[in-house]
Amino acid sequence: MTVARTASARRPLLEMRGISKRFGGLAALSDINLTVEEGSVHAIIGPNGAGKSTLLNVLVGLIEPDQGEVVFDGRPLAGITPHDIIQLGIARVFQTPQIFPGMTLLQNVAIAALAKRDGKFAVKVLESLTRTHPIIEESAAMLERVGLGAKLDEIAEQLSRGDKRRLELAICLVCRPRLLLLDEPTAGMSRHDTNTTVELLEEIAKGGMTKVIIEHDMHVVFTLAERITVLAQGRVIADGPPEEIRGNPKVQEAYLGGAQV
Repeated sequence: MTVARTASARRPLLEMRGISKRFGGLAALSDINLTVEEGSVHAIIGPNGAGKSTLLNVLVGLIEPDQGEVVFDGRPLAGITPHDIIQLGIARVFQTPQIFPGMTLLQNVAIAALAKRDGKFAVKVLESLTRTHPIIEESAAMLERVGLGAKLDEIAEQLSRGDKRRLELAICLVCRPRLLLLDEPTAGMSRHDTNTTVELLEEIAKGGMTKVIIEHDMHVVFTLAERITVLAQGRVIADGPPEEIRGNPKVQEAYLGGAQV
């Protein structure tokens, strides 16, 4: 099963304009221009060291670019803190799951829902909520949605890697983001867990949420993405629909050693 492609025009939700970033003598990003349309699934691929994670860190405010600007829904993000960027509706699933290992799954998701509602983390507030509180019910429903409904009261650190990724996805989704950033969402997973995660992401895609995916697994990329941007040595070398990227000789040479995608 693959996500349905669409040729209809959609307005830009995210724009990265002329983004450049150097670390000493290394040009990590050089004049990057990227447009992500609202409601689309946009993949960013490239070899190790291409600048993919640096680009996401610039997007969420963890790294300040030397040049260029990031615009979300028409609003420049310069000077906005990472926390405020989350409040604007951008959520990120990291390469290494960012969870509270000593808390239950339900507590992990509920504290994120509270932070979205109140603008801050408040463990004491969480401890006062009953199982019938709307926040708790919403969090339980989100865990059910990602396939973890039977594990509400398990401690997060006891989960498998695949389940930790699904928990982090539930944490992001309960915040109801407009843009979901997925940094290597299937990294380190078994093929079974990868397939389960892809099916889940396909189901989420049907809801129209805009997603940017960084991923090395080409099966995942070509299953999910409507558009693909390819980075190499901090520069965009190709950008277009999957069928164009698949046959692009620059992509084959830079990313796949000349082999057909």
